[in-house]
Amino acid sequence: MQVWSQRAGVRHRIAVPMFPSYLFLHSPVDSAIYLEVRQARGLVCILGQGWDRLAVVPEEEIQAIYAVLRSRFPIHSHPYLREGQRVRIRRGPLSGVEGIFIGGKANKGRLVLSVELLQQSLAVEVDCTDVEKA
Repeated sequence: MQVWSQRAGVRHRIAVPMFPSYLFLHSPVDSAIYLEVRQARGLVCILGQGWDRLAVVPEEEIQAIYAVLRSRFPIHSHPYLREGQRVRIRRGPLSGVEGIFIGGKANKGRLVLSVELLQQSLAVEVDCTDVEKA
């Protein structure tokens, strides 16, 4: 991804990894390859439960990332949000408001605000880039 960086008062764009600290391997893995990868300098862990039960990123998620890269649209890092997670709006007129995140479409989601005493809720559509984990 390309991000703005400032060094010595000069702003310029630099390339940064899309998923820092992660390496994706798209290859059949046997015990020999697993041992070779385990010896890589700086490796902390391999996700999964051994060479024969490695964690797998679903193909549709990988294809979605490729589609975004091919589109040439600007890409920005964003905190991972799960539906039903408590979140806080970090900017705009709702800055500081907390509620429950409900997934939506594209860059939009819903923030559900509840009044426990009344057992009533309301929802407002928000820009997902304005939301962070509470």
